[in-house]
Amino acid sequence: MNPKIVGRPSPNQDERPEGTAIDMLILHYTGMRTAEEALARLCDPAARVSAHYTIDRDGTVYAHVPEDRRAWHAGISYWSGERNVNARSIGIELVNPGHEFGYIPFAEPQIAALIELGLGILKRHAIPAARVLGHSDVAPNRKEDPGELFPWKTLAEVGIGLWPDASAHFGKSLDRTEAGLASALARFGYGVPPDVDWPLADVVRAFQRHFRPSCINGIADPECADILDALLSS
Repeated sequence: MNPKIVGRPSPNQDERPEGTAIDMLILHYTGMRTAEEALARLCDPAARVSAHYTIDRDGTVYAHVPEDRRAWHAGISYWSGERNVNARSIGIELVNPGHEFGYIPFAEPQIAALIELGLGILKRHAIPAARVLGHSDVAPNRKEDPGELFPWKTLAEVGIGLWPDASAHFGKSLDRTEAGLASALARFGYGVPPDVDWPLADVVRAFQRHFRPSCINGIADPECADILDALLSS
């Protein structure tokens, strides 16, 4: 099934820096009360925000910015030393009111459309599985999306992103201290102090929201270390 794609161009775009590879896929939720409210903002020149695509709950895909152009979706962000995440990423918004307006599970047609769209993007661009990320992963001090209800495992099972088998790494973490986990988070790609000016607890919460959504407390515990071991071994 190919998703239904509707053109809804946004003026909020510019050229990518010459020679910059597209090697990241960043997933968001809209965090607004309605789809139309979100679409209007993403296409409003005064808002100065956009994404390449928005996926409505019925599976309709709205195309805003061509993939070879830079959309303005990540804002102040960091991943693996890169501070201009917009320059090298594709951004997809999923319609969901988010934590502010009554966070709800993502709809099945919406995720089905995301899978079809995402697999197409991965065919067009060399995006490693470890660089399919949430907005909260690259901006943990500001963002929570797409949040703990997002089905990362479902996507990983079809080849979009990573999902760890932590059981294979139980008890194998070499350094379970907070400093050890911070170092491992940085190796995976997260921005941690002193490279960034947000607290480590925010980073741990972002990691948990993506990879251990059953408990999001910002505490670097042994289970987080096992999960991170599994990811670094992927």
